[in-house]
Amino acid sequence: GLVDVKRAEKLQGPVGLYLLTVADSGERKSTCDGFFTSAIRQYENEQAELSKPQRERCEAEMDAWMAQRDGLLSAIKEAAKKGRPTEKLKGELQQQQSTRPKPMRVPKLVLSDETPESLAWRLAKSWPSAGIISSEAGIVLGAHGMGKESVMRNLAQLNLLWDGVSLSVGRRSTESFTVRGARVTMALQIQEAALLSFLERAGELARGTGFLARFLIARPQSTQGSRPFTEAPAAWPYLEHFNQRIAAILAVPAPIDDDGALNPALLTLKPEAKAAWVAFHNGVEAELASGGKFCDVRDVASKSADNAARLAALFHVFEHGPTGAIGVDAFNGASLIAAWHLHEARRFFGELALPAALADAVRLDSWLIEHCGRQSATAVGKNHVRQHGPLRDGARFDAAIRELTALSRLRLVQHDKRSVVDINPELLRATP
Repeated sequence: GLVDVKRAEKLQGPVGLYLLTVADSGERKSTCDGFFTSAIRQYENEQAELSKPQRERCEAEMDAWMAQRDGLLSAIKEAAKKGRPTEKLKGELQQQQSTRPKPMRVPKLVLSDETPESLAWRLAKSWPSAGIISSEAGIVLGAHGMGKESVMRNLAQLNLLWDGVSLSVGRRSTESFTVRGARVTMALQIQEAALLSFLERAGELARGTGFLARFLIARPQSTQGSRPFTEAPAAWPYLEHFNQRIAAILAVPAPIDDDGALNPALLTLKPEAKAAWVAFHNGVEAELASGGKFCDVRDVASKSADNAARLAALFHVFEHGPTGAIGVDAFNGASLIAAWHLHEARRFFGELALPAALADAVRLDSWLIEHCGRQSATAVGKNHVRQHGPLRDGARFDAAIRELTALSRLRLVQHDKRSVVDINPELLRATP
């Protein structure tokens, strides 16, 4: 909420990110979230406590105002029923309407299971900057607001919030409102089954509307089965420094105007950073042509340069605060991360486009090569693969084994009445 970023003439916008990590149960998603959001949650608690007396006064003023309004409405109804003039009472009601107390805005930055409608209301009426951060994002993407009847409208709303443009929300039975100058981040961690369920319900809309194209997508290989317990160190100085820096940035007053909208400062790129951004943009663009590296993920790749600029601005604010111009070091780091996520998206969507059986084989193949490379082994027990690998369903697992055997990427052998998956050694030699 503190800054926007200008990439080039006529190209500027928010720095909020949409992040999507696909990971199974047991991958320590909630634990990791807790480490890196602790300073934000502490800030929220402190602000809630500090604002408590003023909030109570505001609530009392609103209660008194509502009582006066209800009294005038009752008087107007009573006068009209008895045929008495109501002009004076209507004038008093209009005057009273102009004195409606403004609600107090208290920072509530981290949300988890908000529906798109609730998110828009919070941004317009409560606090104009928020992050939907969830280690169980099936709650978010599987919510009622993402049902077949409303998914298109709500995906479009989330797209507009990423773009940072105004959003009008019309309602039949309650107050309509407009979201102006709001900034949103989404950091969703989701199990693959929940994501596939969402994609099935959303159909082509999830990509056709550009919703998934806005995300930095990651699908890390599981390390379950190779995580023996180790005692945590007594202190994590780098994590402590990180949280101290986040707390210092949160202490900078949010640039909120009288109408509750944000007016962020505009960060620009230094000439060297601008040149690096242009080179990154052109490099990605060249691979969008037919036969290019990113031809099949054009929608994601077209947003990559924008995401790189957003990341660079965030790195700059973290290091220098919300002033000054963004240097080339910040952009170079950001471009590496944006490029990594672009390749992850290419891998992820490539597997989605494959027939289910072949996609299973690809995933199992990747897991086996990565696992054997990490263990410096050429074989692994079949039961171990079944228990710790990416495929737990017996029929799908056996079908993937048969597919990879037919492709000469592995073979099943018996060792002392124990089935062992033997990896083609050529695959391991090719692994960097």
